[in-house]
Amino acid sequence: MKKAQLSGSLRANVGKKDAASLRSENRVPCVLYGQGEQTHFSVKRVELDKIIFSPEVYQVELDIEGKKAVGIVREIQQHPVKDTLQHVDFYELNDSQKVRVDLPVRTKGAAKGVLNGGKLNMAFRTLSCYGLPGDLPDAIVLNITPIRIGQSIRVSEVSIPGVTILDPANAVVLGVKISRGAVDDEEEEDEAEGTEGAEGAEGSEASTEAKEKTEG
Repeated sequence: MKKAQLSGSLRANVGKKDAASLRSENRVPCVLYGQGEQTHFSVKRVELDKIIFSPEVYQVELDIEGKKAVGIVREIQQHPVKDTLQHVDFYELNDSQKVRVDLPVRTKGAAKGVLNGGKLNMAFRTLSCYGLPGDLPDAIVLNITPIRIGQSIRVSEVSIPGVTILDPANAVVLGVKISRGAVDDEEEEDEAEGTEGAEGAEGSEASTEAKEKTEG
């Protein structure tokens, strides 16, 4: 997983009044939990926005007034109207303990079905994964090059060493659907073979007729 760094300040109080005061100073109240006692702290909103509002998933290296820890974002609270961050929960990681993380699904290559006019349908933008922090990749990258119209990739076909995918095994992660004007390359091949066969038959018939006329 990608890594990011954040510096935080310990919170003297954890009440609503203190939280409101921090937000007015453009800081976000946070909590770190998972390994022993909880740590309440705050972080500059502008620094936290870079991590939260990103397509990437990060292991966050925290420095809270000298206390160092590595965590992942477990839950966020946003303002119902402004969508600004109101609170963030971090789960502290341990290198020897497995953790559940939702990892983004990425694709590489150009699907044959899409090149033939089909439409790529992403049913899952993320997959729920369970493994040691050191085994978790930045993202789940799927090669879609060989996928034709009507074909798909299911969860059971996705393999990451040391990582278990928690989503249903038979669930379709992505697939190529037929769209108006699309032609599967297998159909094109069949049509081409049929045309060649017809031309060959016509040529044979013409040759026979010419032979009969000559003999007559």
